[in-house]
Amino acid sequence: MDSFWVTLVLPSLLAGLVAVLVTLAIERFGGVVGGFVGTLPSTIVPASLGMYAGLETDAFREALCTVPPGMLLNAAFLWLWRVLPPRLPDAALPTRLATMVVVSLSAWSLGAVALVTSTRALLGAGTPPLGLGAVGCGLVILLGVAACWRGVPAPRGRNRVPPAAMVARGVLAAGAIGTALFVAKVGSPLLAGVASVFPAIFLTAMVSLWWSQGDAVSGGAVGPMMLGSAAVGVYALLAALLFPLLGPTSGLAFAWLAAALGITLPATLWLRRRTVGDARSGL
Repeated sequence: MDSFWVTLVLPSLLAGLVAVLVTLAIERFGGVVGGFVGTLPSTIVPASLGMYAGLETDAFREALCTVPPGMLLNAAFLWLWRVLPPRLPDAALPTRLATMVVVSLSAWSLGAVALVTSTRALLGAGTPPLGLGAVGCGLVILLGVAACWRGVPAPRGRNRVPPAAMVARGVLAAGAIGTALFVAKVGSPLLAGVASVFPAIFLTAMVSLWWSQGDAVSGGAVGPMMLGSAAVGVYALLAALLFPLLGPTSGLAFAWLAAALGITLPATLWLRRRTVGDARSGL
């Protein structure tokens, strides 16, 4: 399969589709189920195939092992969408939403610069890429558990979303992912790993949900999405190990199933039980 299709076009189209499905799931089922649906490994799958096709083994592993630290950055990005909206000054919805977009993306960009710089330094000092990725995965899980520890109200959306708005969600996410991956294609493996986790789907979900359903619905999905995003990091680490050993087809299947069954499923069940328990106890 053509490298351009695998590394750029396919991830972009998939990001657009996932953005629509994620927001629909959150609006219909609430933030617990919808949030985890949105964090199943999706755009990282064709991106990993493209990296494997275009990079040497060591560079491929380095690129994928930077994905978990990148997901840690995305977890912090999501956290801003929970803690900042109540602190924004009273203003019209477009103004508040635009402020959140600018602040959250600016913070993510600064964090990405710091991440690339520190990761390059650590790898240059001899830190094993797999060890770096494993630490990143562990921190994402800890941060996600902390965000969900007391249970999070995750209301469903009540407003009907016009089809045009759904199309706009998909186009925005596809364009953002396509731009990020194009930048990665002309950069280094390290940049490719960071760009592959650009929070296009998270940003699209937060903006569109807040606009159409209110900040309670978007805020309710933050904790589950933070915890669930660990599945993307786990997939990346397993893909880095298994693709060279088993080939891309078997490696992809094993990595995806392990991430979904080892992270997404148990995390969803844990949070659903915890949310029910907190509701009954009045917490």
